[in-house]
Amino acid sequence: MSKQLSDDHQRSMRTPSRRTALIVAAALAVFAWAADQLTKVWVETTMTLGERTEVLPPVLYWRYHLNPGAAFSMGTDYTWVFTLIMIAVLGYVVFKSRDLGGSWLWTLGLGGLAGGVAGNLTDRIFRDPSLNGEGISTFGQGHVVDFIAVPNFAIFNIADSFIVCSIIAICTMMVFGLNLDGTREQSGKMSDTANTGTANTDTRKSDHRKSDTANIDAAETDA
Repeated sequence: MSKQLSDDHQRSMRTPSRRTALIVAAALAVFAWAADQLTKVWVETTMTLGERTEVLPPVLYWRYHLNPGAAFSMGTDYTWVFTLIMIAVLGYVVFKSRDLGGSWLWTLGLGGLAGGVAGNLTDRIFRDPSLNGEGISTFGQGHVVDFIAVPNFAIFNIADSFIVCSIIAICTMMVFGLNLDGTREQSGKMSDTANTGTANTDTRKSDHRKSDTANIDAAETDA
């Protein structure tokens, strides 16, 4: 009994409860959003548009850039489409978060994704030309502040980093069958197969015992 309680305690330490998972995911989302917005404010107040600052040349630079498109400056002609997509993604992440509990990886993945999406969505709604443009026609089409530049790659920001890393982690967990509650689909299938194999083995053993008993009875009768 004490060993079982000890195992349950160790399992609870390794995996978060639903309440713990929600708190950690929300905290990570707030951290990602705050880090993204604070760095963007810092860029706006210390740099001019298009300015480039060396950080770790030739690997890393800061470059102030306004992006009307998606992550990594893609799809610049469809700003409003990406705004709608981000709203849908954020709503879906919040909805799926109700199933969290049992997996730290899913907790961090959804939390990071929510924070990253919220960071760029804040730009879409509250930065020019969304609120200072031509009224409703430009609402939700604010330009995202990008500033992280590496050679031969698009300019991005903290929110983009959280989004991409979280999506990679989530896709990896889905490929390996790790569910939101920490269970594994493959292990369940293997367990069912093992149980079926054990049941078949027990049945065969039982049939052999019955056959042996019948042969002995028949031999005694003949004698």
